[in-house]
Amino acid sequence: MPDAFTVLWTHDTCDALRKAGREGQRPPAAFSGAHSSLPAWSGARAGDEVYAVHVRQREVFVVSGMRIVDRDRGECCGAAPQAWGQRSHPGHDDWSMLGSGGCGAEVVHVEATPVRFDVPVPGELLPRLTWRNQRGRTRGLKYVVDGRLERAVSLQGFYRLTEESARDLAALHDGA
Repeated sequence: MPDAFTVLWTHDTCDALRKAGREGQRPPAAFSGAHSSLPAWSGARAGDEVYAVHVRQREVFVVSGMRIVDRDRGECCGAAPQAWGQRSHPGHDDWSMLGSGGCGAEVVHVEATPVRFDVPVPGELLPRLTWRNQRGRTRGLKYVVDGRLERAVSLQGFYRLTEESARDLAALHDGA
């Protein structure tokens, strides 16, 4: 059974998506990296689901649902850089705000739903969302007060959802 993850898309990322007119479009790729400038999509493999989330005014939104196709550099990525300063993935420049220029960026090809900013996670669901690590230990969101997220720190990164939380986000996303 595939796993499901969340990845936080920052204000800068979502603002860049809006300014570039990407709302309503499907990203063909996202980017992983070992440097802190990008979330490391470690543990994720082809077939896994990823929910890109965003926090705006203490409310959490599901921006896009993505199924990982592969993590291999393909022809669509463009030529690999031959020298310092060259773009890493020129074939994905239209989606560069997702991290193609990040330090050590690696492509993750996805089948995605259109980018949108109008699918809020209900406040009553926030305290029930849980993630699990490789050892099976679970954790929930911190800083949830009256159905609002006071701080996004516990969403920053790339985290594996528990099966129940994955079903909850899938139902929310699919029903939107």
